[in-house]
Amino acid sequence: MKSVYMLMHQRKPDAKALAERVLQALQSAHIAVAAEPWIRDRLGSQAAASLSALAPEACEAVFSVGGDGTLLRANALAVRYNLPLLGVNVGRVGFLTEVELDRLEEACVRLANDEYTLETRMMLKATMGDRTDYALNDVVLSRGGYSRLIGVNAWVDGDRVGPFIADGLIVSTPTGSTGYSLSAGGPLVCPEVECMVLTPICAHSLQHRPVVTSPAQTITVRLDGGYSAMVSVDGRKPWSFTSGQTLTITKAERAARFIRLEPKSFFSTIRIKLSEWTR
Repeated sequence: MKSVYMLMHQRKPDAKALAERVLQALQSAHIAVAAEPWIRDRLGSQAAASLSALAPEACEAVFSVGGDGTLLRANALAVRYNLPLLGVNVGRVGFLTEVELDRLEEACVRLANDEYTLETRMMLKATMGDRTDYALNDVVLSRGGYSRLIGVNAWVDGDRVGPFIADGLIVSTPTGSTGYSLSAGGPLVCPEVECMVLTPICAHSLQHRPVVTSPAQTITVRLDGGYSAMVSVDGRKPWSFTSGQTLTITKAERAARFIRLEPKSFFSTIRIKLSEWTR
């Protein structure tokens, strides 16, 4: 690999020093680096001048430096241009990232030598009216700032699985099963298993449980009359959602591609990361 487009978490207090370290590691491995405009502005003049002027679509991969939030943002760019994605973890947990910061230099050398494999992850397509967006993790319907429950109806291929009186509803991929869905009581799902998981958020019922559907099915969501809510796709800026509107969720026709430097056990990763998170 000869070129990457770099994205970073810019609110890190040491963002400038971190950007310089990543840039040096990549360039020492003879990889050309293009970057988000703010990175160029933050770097010193000499380092900024060494950045490539390549557009994202002209690079061979996207290089994410941050936690899972940064990686989700980077994935939206990577999927748009059909590029693979490598994540370097400088966040707290980093379920989705491939390497820790202390292995940065090694990772860059292996990337330059094409010593990696690609792992494909399914994504979701969320459609509401003329709006469409894609999720690697989840589509979340929530009550937003209202301090009350909302009435949510859901169907799978026209077969009703609601209604839910709850704080909201999460529809997640296997990748997203380690995120908000897990906190709401959803199952852990191996990434190799393609499916969609419906997890109610704080349902006011003893009967509602998460539901796992086939990736070939269509999930339809509507609100009961008089309710309003927000829809967020992978944590991005939410859409307003009111009764009378319909949210449709299916398996996306596009997929995420992660760069993997070595085989990883899903359950070992879960065990280690969840232990770190709860310490």
